Amino acid sequence: MAALVVKVTCGTERVETLMQAFTVAATGLASGLEVSVWLTGDATLHALPGTDDVVIPHSPPLSQLRDAVLAGGTLTVCAQCARRRELEEPDLLPGARIAGAAAFVAEATAPDATALVY
Repeated sequence: MAALVVKVTCGTERVETLMQAFTVAATGLASGLEVSVWLTGDATLHALPGTDDVVIPHSPPLSQLRDAVLAGGTLTVCAQCARRRELEEPDLLPGARIAGAAAFVAEATAPDATALVY
């Protein structure tokens, strides 16, 4: 099966980019792709319960897009980013995980994988 790996490097300081990344990931899932979303930097905050939802015109809310990824794909928080924010897996939304660069490289370079960085 073809895989889509989406790395999100921004938070609400670049709201349209954040939303585009999650929209592409959710669309990939709806298209039948195996989808993995990696959150780095301030994007890691969107793997936490209770984080304010993000809503922009002409887009589903971020929570809806993120929940689609959690339901049908993989949502991963960068290990270094999590440590810098003193986050551990029990702090994350159910289904989200923490993993390091080696796991990202393995996913992004797997046969039939396409990696996008936002």
